Amino acid sequence: MLVINKVHHIAIIASNYEASKEFYTSILGLEIIREIYRAERDSYKLDLALNGHYIIEIFSFVNPPQRPSAPEARGLRHLAFEVNSIEETIEYLNSRGIISEAVRIDQFTNKKFTFIADPDLLPIEFYEK
Repeated sequence: MLVINKVHHIAIIASNYEASKEFYTSILGLEIIREIYRAERDSYKLDLALNGHYIIEIFSFVNPPQRPSAPEARGLRHLAFEVNSIEETIEYLNSRGIISEAVRIDQFTNKKFTFIADPDLLPIEFYEK
């Protein structure tokens, strides 16, 4: 029997490493665990944590191909973060120049949620606790 304990991490390839690093650390507040430059690949790897838990790797590669990222495109649909208050989250994001989609209500849980986009247009969801 396969035993899975938890999601270990999510890997994201950025088109602009510095813009993604700024977004995920300064805007979303994720903590840098380590940053490695891999000379043989001319690539950076940034390991990020949320509340002390390793969750995201940001990679840079030379000329990575584009991939559709609209919420209904095939592949990774979005990355979701739980927040205490959608209104406070939107207020904070707006103060940083980031505009969210209209707030929606989950028809099954009656919880509020909204979306923004990261620097590569990857949909980021904020879902109220």
